Amino acid sequence: MKRIGRAAASVAIIATGAATAASAGPGGMLGFAPASAEAERALEARFDAGLSADAMRERLRLMSAEPNQVGSPHDKANAEYTLAQFRAWGWDAHIEVFSVLYPTPKAEALELVGAHPFSARLTEPPIPGDDSSARQAGGLAAYVAYGGDGDVTAPLIYMNYGMPADYDALRRLGLDVKGKIVIARYGAGWRGLKPKLAQEHGAVGCIIYSDPADDGYGAGDAYPKGAFRPEQGVQRGSVQDIPVESGDPLTPGYGAVEGAPRIPLTQAKTILKIPTLPISWGDAQHFLAALDGPVAPKGWRGALPLTYHVGGAGASAHILVQSNWDQKPLYDVIAVMKGAREPDQWVVRGNHRDGWVFGAQDPLSGQISLMEEAKSIGALARTGWRPARTLVYASWDGEEPGLLGSTEWAETHAKDLQSKAVVYINTDGNNRGLISAETSYSLRRLLDETTGAVTDPETSVSVRDRALAAIQVRALAADATPDLKARARIARDGGDLPAGDLGSGSDYTPFVQHLGIASINLGYAGEGQSGGVYHSAYDTFEHFSRFSDPGFAYSVTLAKTVGRLVLRAADADLAPFQFSDLAATVAGETDDLKKLVTSEREHALAVDRLLDRHAFALADDPTIRSGPPEREEVAPEIDFAPLDAALARLKAGAAAYDRAAAGQIAGDKAARADLILQGVEQSLTDPQGLPGRPWYRHLIYAPGLLTGYGAKTLPGIREAIEGRRWAEARAYIRRTASALDAVTAKLDAARATIMQ
Repeated sequence: MKRIGRAAASVAIIATGAATAASAGPGGMLGFAPASAEAERALEARFDAGLSADAMRERLRLMSAEPNQVGSPHDKANAEYTLAQFRAWGWDAHIEVFSVLYPTPKAEALELVGAHPFSARLTEPPIPGDDSSARQAGGLAAYVAYGGDGDVTAPLIYMNYGMPADYDALRRLGLDVKGKIVIARYGAGWRGLKPKLAQEHGAVGCIIYSDPADDGYGAGDAYPKGAFRPEQGVQRGSVQDIPVESGDPLTPGYGAVEGAPRIPLTQAKTILKIPTLPISWGDAQHFLAALDGPVAPKGWRGALPLTYHVGGAGASAHILVQSNWDQKPLYDVIAVMKGAREPDQWVVRGNHRDGWVFGAQDPLSGQISLMEEAKSIGALARTGWRPARTLVYASWDGEEPGLLGSTEWAETHAKDLQSKAVVYINTDGNNRGLISAETSYSLRRLLDETTGAVTDPETSVSVRDRALAAIQVRALAADATPDLKARARIARDGGDLPAGDLGSGSDYTPFVQHLGIASINLGYAGEGQSGGVYHSAYDTFEHFSRFSDPGFAYSVTLAKTVGRLVLRAADADLAPFQFSDLAATVAGETDDLKKLVTSEREHALAVDRLLDRHAFALADDPTIRSGPPEREEVAPEIDFAPLDAALARLKAGAAAYDRAAAGQIAGDKAARADLILQGVEQSLTDPQGLPGRPWYRHLIYAPGLLTGYGAKTLPGIREAIEGRRWAEARAYIRRTASALDAVTAKLDAARATIMQ
């Protein structure tokens, strides 16, 4: 579902690296005594020897051979193939079936009406040289899942990327979208926000297209000459309101098992109301060329050979969407290898298996690495080795429409997961290039150490060192941001691998955001090109093997990276958490919130002054209509003292625990400390959840309501400040402070156990 991009991290995240390096164990491996670390490295070398690029290539060819969407025959065949492979490799494997609401197109049409009528194609023709693209029988026409049904004709209006700032700009042009059909381009934010915001502003339909400036000929040669989106390429996707809740819309908060109660379709909170369709840039140019009205602002103009107008009158469109709102089966393949020392501590590893059409890059390039890891771990087990903690490998179904398979499984097994899961490790497709990751803050050191032990196949240095070098090089660019330059200084001085914050967009979401299980999401990106065929019928084996990862070297590298994370989390003498990063990062984010309040206040006062002086009218070009902004409420003083006090306690407790955990620990003490820290990430959640979306419980990171996949840190506080809900901001300062104190209490208890 989510395209992997280069990792980004706040200065606070990376700056903690040099200060906390000593917190790794004496053997240089977090959570391991020296002798254990040496044995683990030997095990990892044996694991690497079991990995085969050729095996992954053939597995990808097989699994991407036919359309692979939820409910398709090939989706089930892939589940049965995965199950058989796990069992052949010695895992205790089974399929868990869920029944979910999965709408598919019954009838759809999109037409330009008027003097120059045109009908959008809504299918993708075969590409010369790509045999897979000619095997679309059984696949679905271009559509988006969980949009509304409808049959409307209305004036057409262009909304750029359809993000909140675009609506502010439209209002200043004296226009609105009420009663109109919005056409917006992909990019700048998650696709589901485009029809959601259009609906909230009164639009009656939404069209989303891929502008060639973003992932077509403006970015590089189009497929098949190059990797980028061809003229008739269409990006499918889900518009389910995932920032509110993921999973089956009719079983909110509980598993969609046989016999589970279903709420009425009309009560589902995550299904949109207006009809929405995706189209190619080849079709979109007919609709955009028909628009009149003001010339679009400069930042709204893409790469099509036409003058971009906003429209709003004149050109009209007809959109028809009728869906089959029926249940489809999901097939989650679950494989277990029981732990020898701590069988009730679980290391969970997942990647999804379903695609929109063939899904070679998204998701099967990650699936083949997951399976190769399982094969090599199975070979280790046949020699007599067993993991200390239990391994749970999961091949999810139904991720693309709304994280369905992982969410339903996590909700069904919530009690066991919250009492037993130590970590969840996720991938979702892979390319070649630099390591990209998002992690829970307590796992940043584990990620840093692990990536330092994996060799990059192109440069022969560690993938960690290559990523740190890339940051420093990018910081030399003329347009480098102050944040990037600061991160480059930290990288130069030996800081940790940068990692982003966990938002949403892949299967880690229910684990970290709903259940509070520490998680890592990772992949490789930056060189291999797959974005141009993302969610299209051209995401094929042929495209992947030419442009994404020729030779499948990074498929092996991903398996080496994740395999080490899994093995280290499973075998560590003490669960490999490091908490000083958590304290320092949240402290940095708190400072950012204080600056946000100040900047909001200063901006509101500046707008007021300029409005009083009629400055906006004086600055306007009289030939281009652009009205003044609205007055803004001036932010009051916000008391962060409860959060500051809790952070001071957490910093002290985290530093003390990390020092104690760095020593050589007797097995019984480590086991007791692990029991105390089991579920420590759950302490960062609130049972009442976030405002307006109680399914999301994490107080430190969550997808933003207006960012979709992108993370908001300290979301209860931050979004309240951004929405000028001051009482709510104060309440979530107190809630977040209480959560940090709960973590500190666990750390103090675990440290006392270690020091006995």
